[in-house]
Amino acid sequence: MTVATGVGSWPGTDAEEYAEAVRVVLGEAAELPYLPELPGRGVTAGMVGRTLAMVTDLAFDLQPAGWRLTDNPGIDHRRSRSLLGQDLDQLEDQAQDFHGVLKVQLTGPWTLAATVERPRGDKVLADHGARRELAQALAEGVAHHLADVRRRVDAEHVVVQVDEPALAAVLGGAVPTASGFGRHRVVHPPEASAALTWVLEVAGTEPWVHSCAPETPWALLRGAGARGLSGDLSVLGADDLDAFAGALEAGERVALGVVPATDPDLVPTEKSLTERVLRVLDVLGLDPDRVSDQLVITPACGLAGASPTWARQATELCRTVATNLSGNDSGAP
Repeated sequence: MTVATGVGSWPGTDAEEYAEAVRVVLGEAAELPYLPELPGRGVTAGMVGRTLAMVTDLAFDLQPAGWRLTDNPGIDHRRSRSLLGQDLDQLEDQAQDFHGVLKVQLTGPWTLAATVERPRGDKVLADHGARRELAQALAEGVAHHLADVRRRVDAEHVVVQVDEPALAAVLGGAVPTASGFGRHRVVHPPEASAALTWVLEVAGTEPWVHSCAPETPWALLRGAGARGLSGDLSVLGADDLDAFAGALEAGERVALGVVPATDPDLVPTEKSLTERVLRVLDVLGLDPDRVSDQLVITPACGLAGASPTWARQATELCRTVATNLSGNDSGAP
């Protein structure tokens, strides 16, 4: 059965809106609900701050230029940990009767390395030892985070989605230095794969990688241990789709972002979205009935930029398209 889920982020700025996001996700994406993220609450709740909250062996603080490694946790690092704990409390309260598959999201090691600064400036990406240390600390933090999630929620199993929007830039030497006048050196695929493997190995039996960025190296990600690929269908080229087809043929999960992530001028119909997915499968030579159980339907990216009304509607559309693709109502001629 094809299922629906979300990429992770959701609109909102306070605890009440977070509670509502959890209610919607548990109700409208019941086959694969996820722990929502509300980056509208500030940097401490953004994708990087939220992930740093999981990293227990390193400390960080927030500077005008962004997150930075430090000797002791700053007030913002402590705030990010507090917010994550509150969000898990809310999920635990509302998921008392939940026993299915749950998804959680975190920022991958290379996007962190391209974002977080070293104590004396410039990105962790500039220092081979620092980026290795950060990736290993992240892997250990993920293990602790998963143990906490499993303690709180009686899920059948937990899918871990690793977000790596900066990976293509890291491999292509396109990440700017602190001065803005240069670029960090290329990270070679074997090193990139090794750091990803450390994280994906602790992520359980079905680790996913998500990226909305063009030129994401999907084959490298699968080689590093990803057993689910998640991307925006509108930015996937022929080579990307070939990688997604390979994942489906290998019995792995593929999450296709087909529903607009922000309020559209013209709302697409469930029939048009279903037909779009079926056309892609046809081009790839894949039988929809054979791969239906491996398909996941999502918004094109996170919903943080959407209105609350559209976030709910987009989630409902994802669910309906997933139902159509499962064969209950094809929605297509």
